[in-house]
Amino acid sequence: MAEALCNGVAPSRCGGGGDVGGYSAKSSVPMGGYSAKSSFSAGRMAMAERKPRPLPRSLEAAPGQMNLMVSKAMRWWEKGLQPNMREVESAQDLADSLLNAGDKLVVVDFFSPGCGGCRALHPKIAQFAEQNPDVLFLQVNYETHKSMCYSLHVHVLPFFRFYRGAQGRVSSFSCTNATIKKFKDALAKHSPERCSLVPARGLEESELVALAANRDLQFSYEKPGLIPIAEAIAKEAAQSGGPWLSLPSTATELLTQESGMSSLLSSGR
Repeated sequence: MAEALCNGVAPSRCGGGGDVGGYSAKSSVPMGGYSAKSSFSAGRMAMAERKPRPLPRSLEAAPGQMNLMVSKAMRWWEKGLQPNMREVESAQDLADSLLNAGDKLVVVDFFSPGCGGCRALHPKIAQFAEQNPDVLFLQVNYETHKSMCYSLHVHVLPFFRFYRGAQGRVSSFSCTNATIKKFKDALAKHSPERCSLVPARGLEESELVALAANRDLQFSYEKPGLIPIAEAIAKEAAQSGGPWLSLPSTATELLTQESGMSSLLSSGR
């Protein structure tokens, strides 16, 4: 009995032959995922591993499928997206989107998948996008476009920049759920409908230069040069059908006479 207890075997009362002191000489008891067998005659314990039961086919997952499911569940910034919301693919895509937006208000949302404040604020941003279908919301993933964000001087998240037509950037700030009123006020101030005949300005010239200087980005920008006014007038006059028309000879003679008279008056004659 004592030897059985020391060997970790729980004896059971049995009336058959080969019993020791009224107890069975052979018994088994599970021990932490294994089954232990022992006998008093041999005095040895054999550990046999239990085989796990196979999962039903409905619960089996293909290799890599579990990682895909986890990563898909973690893409919180794709939940609740509206038709006027999309993620920026590159620096060129951002610049072109701002220029092609015309006079429409564009909200650029800088976020990071690991930013708790960004994740908490995302449902409200999606709600604002639903309530303002004429406003374009562009998402910039900081982890994917870290070099571009560095050139645009974005160093805190969540971060927002508002662009509107010919005015270019009209607002820039960071906010959280506690300071969401800042976002509401900017949206109400810059979203009213208006018509502008001037092309959209897009990114600031300093931002375009910084993006072009970044070797990690495939972005090109040529700073427009200044043309002297005389050269611009000459080019405009050389174009056929332009606004410059030749004057009649009588008008030319009249202008010459008036210029001569004005010169005499100015000299005191």
